[in-house]
Amino acid sequence: MPARLIINGKKADRPDVRDAVRRLRREGHALEVRVTWERGDAARLVSEAAREGVERVIAGGGDGSVNEIANGLMAVDPATRPALGILPLGTANDFATACGVPTDPAAALALAVTGTPVPVDLVRANDAYFVNVASGGFGAAVTADTPVELKNFLGGGAYTIMGLLKAINFRPYACAIRTPQGAVEGGVVIGAICNGRQAGGGQPLAPHALIDDGLLDVVFLRPFPVASAPQVAAEIAGRATTATFVVRLEVPWIELEAREPLPINLDGEPIAESRVRFAVAPGCLRMVLPADCPCLS
Repeated sequence: MPARLIINGKKADRPDVRDAVRRLRREGHALEVRVTWERGDAARLVSEAAREGVERVIAGGGDGSVNEIANGLMAVDPATRPALGILPLGTANDFATACGVPTDPAAALALAVTGTPVPVDLVRANDAYFVNVASGGFGAAVTADTPVELKNFLGGGAYTIMGLLKAINFRPYACAIRTPQGAVEGGVVIGAICNGRQAGGGQPLAPHALIDDGLLDVVFLRPFPVASAPQVAAEIAGRATTATFVVRLEVPWIELEAREPLPINLDGEPIAESRVRFAVAPGCLRMVLPADCPCLS
């Protein structure tokens, strides 16, 4: 059966993508193309591909497109579930970049069509899955005086700690955190639950994470006084001898429970839940990645 490229409609007119498709077809590869225009299209097209016996679908877009197509694949019976290739066309492409997927469309598409699929983990968050990173906490504009280590920790300048800590109404999120290693005490300013390694446009959150080890790499930042900002920055950068404010764990599952909904995003897709269980789904999806992918064990 031919491979099927499911491409974000905003990227479908790119000349380099069209050239890459034509080149593969000239080389004798059967490659079909479907285009998404609105929410729900990707899941529908994945379901259609599985029904028609397509053995490989390719997500053409950014991290959000990869997430949407991966969720569509997880709704397919494992016996007929196609493998997933990636054509990175987004702004950040964090998951693909960390995995070493080529940025050149021709090279990426050739890999997606001809490469060998390998089993990888996804993470289930209640009823949804994510491929790369789930993050949670407060959102605001990053101020110029925020230490660079904090900006890196928070992923691409989407958040500010320093300004909010100085605000009178700042309140960390109080939630119960449970893991197989026991409870994590204290409130949370922001956190990341990682399957992949980076988010926010190349910011490393879990630089040693593997996508086939059956484990989540979890990072939490506890509330801290402004005077402790240098210590926090040192902990995030890995320079501190003791960890007071930054918690790092490797666990197969973690549960968060709060009295009010927690703002969380899964590969950029927002959810708000007062209780979330994150659990690894080991080896649940076959994915086409480079043979030397650094995120594979």
